[in-house]
Amino acid sequence: MSDNRKKPEILEAKLVAQSRLFKIEQVHLRFANGAERFYERMRGNRSGAVMIVALQQDGSVLLAQEYCAGTDSYEWGFPKGLIDPGESPAEAANRELQEEMGFGAKRWTELKQVALAPGYFASKMHIFLAEELYSSWLEGDEPEPLGVKTVARADWDQLLDQDDFIESRSVAALMLAQRALAKRALAEG
Repeated sequence: MSDNRKKPEILEAKLVAQSRLFKIEQVHLRFANGAERFYERMRGNRSGAVMIVALQQDGSVLLAQEYCAGTDSYEWGFPKGLIDPGESPAEAANRELQEEMGFGAKRWTELKQVALAPGYFASKMHIFLAEELYSSWLEGDEPEPLGVKTVARADWDQLLDQDDFIESRSVAALMLAQRALAKRALAEG
């Protein structure tokens, strides 16, 4: 899909707040029709993030349970993390999988890049399918051990009904993995 619309002209962008992780900018825009608006957007201090759908030999996936300050609860989701400076998304995915789950993978497929809230947040997340797993631990930066569980392929749809599997990127990752595996099965006949 291609769109020939002209992007708004940025008349001014100024920093209005900053934390350890984020910068908030106020952006003064002029649209092609002459309308002007002020928007705020967050910029991360890193190069984006990764999420990994780790597929075991038996078709089950690995989930991590961690405390989420935004919802003040423990949530299940796919392992994820920030891309470190100088790291490619694939390298970051492999590192995060080893740190959070204790596995590396021989086969990597990038399923899609997604944006959490593109109207306000510039960062993108690279979602990977990791296959042909092998045991490999790296020291991570988690404040406490993560909960880990496997979910059989036959039970993937049930995850969508669970109250503790609500993170939108994990829901998208699950659906993208299902689609990729279904396409592969059709291609292999």
